Amino acid sequence: MADQRKSSFATVDPFTGKTLAEFPALEGAEVDARLDTAGEAFDAWRRRPVAERAAVVGRAAELLGERKEQLARTITTEMGKLIAEARGEVDLAASILEYYARKGPDFVAPEPLDVDEGEAYLVNEPLGVLLGVMPWNFPLYQVVRFAGPNLVLGNTVLVKHAGICAQSALALETLFRDAGAPEGVYTNLFVSHEDIERVIDSPVVRGVSLTGSEGAGAQVAERAGRNMKPSLLELGGSDVFIVLDGEGLERTVGAAVAGRMANTGQSCVAAKRFIVLEDVHDDFVAGMRRAFEALVPGDPADESTTLGPLSSEKAAAELADQIRETVEQGAELVTGGHRIDRPGAFVEPTILTGVKPGMRAYGEELFGPAAVIYRVADEDEAVALANDSRYGLGGSVFCADVERGRRVAERVETGMVWVNHPTSTQPDLPFGGIKRSGYGRELSRLGMREFVNRKLVRVLPPDAELRGIAG
Repeated sequence: MADQRKSSFATVDPFTGKTLAEFPALEGAEVDARLDTAGEAFDAWRRRPVAERAAVVGRAAELLGERKEQLARTITTEMGKLIAEARGEVDLAASILEYYARKGPDFVAPEPLDVDEGEAYLVNEPLGVLLGVMPWNFPLYQVVRFAGPNLVLGNTVLVKHAGICAQSALALETLFRDAGAPEGVYTNLFVSHEDIERVIDSPVVRGVSLTGSEGAGAQVAERAGRNMKPSLLELGGSDVFIVLDGEGLERTVGAAVAGRMANTGQSCVAAKRFIVLEDVHDDFVAGMRRAFEALVPGDPADESTTLGPLSSEKAAAELADQIRETVEQGAELVTGGHRIDRPGAFVEPTILTGVKPGMRAYGEELFGPAAVIYRVADEDEAVALANDSRYGLGGSVFCADVERGRRVAERVETGMVWVNHPTSTQPDLPFGGIKRSGYGRELSRLGMREFVNRKLVRVLPPDAELRGIAG
């Protein structure tokens, strides 16, 4: 008999709109069984030598390389990522796992403290079972930057993936199992949004990481706080791209297009607000327009396609509505602004100018191929405009004078700022934001500092003087 359970997990090809596969959601008893297995696995996993845990993560990195083409095509089918970018995501995910397999054991080593008598040191201990609530835009990268460091640390992980990326979710679970992770160390959970709170409430779960929307982040943080459990949030972003001069304008425009159009603009750290000094503004807009209008929509699995579909029909409709309402509110539409007249979740690459406070595109994140370009008189106005946002994830500053770029970058209120390069990511650099973009840091050494018990061990001789005790 066919499984009659309703599920929100389905592969719907955004290029064709066809539903290719559906997956049933887990029911209560099944969820509880997976939680129990993860809890039991933690007791054994944490006691394995860190070198053995790191070896499993290192083998997972190797398997990503071996399965690169298959995984890339799965990503492209599920969420419409250009095939070359999908391969790049697999490479990035593999580099993160390799990094933690190599550096992780050193990151968790005991840390001696400088004390005047006896001995004191910090021991980095895992917390237990962690829940990761993951998005659809980077089905591999987002997951491994959560799972990799925590598995080396000794935590076990439950992963609730986005509904449209079920096959990527299953592929990752298989990959870690094939890499040698015992049952329960890495567990995929096909659970509904309604069941997430129930999972967070479980005494088995000791911490929660979410990458997603502001609304989902607020709900998860509230639930975790109610249960006295730590959480990490990586939420929306409206990254600034500040242009301070016209030196090397061709490269700057190329960086702007790359920063905006990567993943068809569906990235939290995509450049979205372009703040340009007035003497170079018009040339910058013209260059962006030429580049946008040259993009070729088509099948994301075709190597010649330069504009893929958005991840879903819902995503495309939402972006088109944001653009339309912003124009109705008085913004100037330089190019694009509409759905492309063809099957699939396509939106024209769009440039808006004259956007002012109160317009939708001023305060909201545009998650797709749409850029807002502002004209400013000087760097003080540029910084003020950059900081007039509820988001604070990443940003970038472009100028010939590197010291000027550094000075402006340090005034921008975000978790990350790059000078002369769009906001990016790599394993050895911390990733995270402030304000409504969330809190906590992933990647680098800091990626192993979120869900860890940094336990103090203080050793004194038997005849040590007893000092005052404070509580």
